[in-house]
Amino acid sequence: MATTLHHLAAACVLALAAAGLCAPASAAVHEDHPKATKVLKEKAKADAHKKSKKKKEEAAPVVADEPEPDVTDSVVAEYSCELNNKVTIYTNVNDDGHIALRWKNRLHRLDRVGTTTGAQRFENPKFGLIWIGIPSKGILLDSKLNRQLANECKKPEPAPQMAAAPAEKKEG
Repeated sequence: MATTLHHLAAACVLALAAAGLCAPASAAVHEDHPKATKVLKEKAKADAHKKSKKKKEEAAPVVADEPEPDVTDSVVAEYSCELNNKVTIYTNVNDDGHIALRWKNRLHRLDRVGTTTGAQRFENPKFGLIWIGIPSKGILLDSKLNRQLANECKKPEPAPQMAAAPAEKKEG
């Protein structure tokens, strides 16, 4: 039995030594061989192209053939947000279940979603837009990319009215 273990250990040592000698030699052949270099470069280029194409597909939202909502006879509320973003909300007094939201020169129809917090929440699942409005501010989210589009959206406060200047006395 000792002979069998001795032979097995010797075979393992011989196999490891052979693998150690062959690995660097085979790697050097592939790295220096012009065809191998060309194939590896083409493969890397194709992989990079696939990654950039996939990234572009993820970044660009799928534009559905959704007609723009009619905003005639709507109440307009313009919001100024962080990073100089603008959001315009169009509401109709006869339809509190929907709003129209203008974001990046595109008008979207959003449907009301019930909440337990009292905040107004509107969604458009096709574009992944979510508008959450509370009395002091609003936020626009992209549910497809899981990120904020516009934050700290507030209505501009009206300028304070100047008090009328008292009438000047006539000197006589």
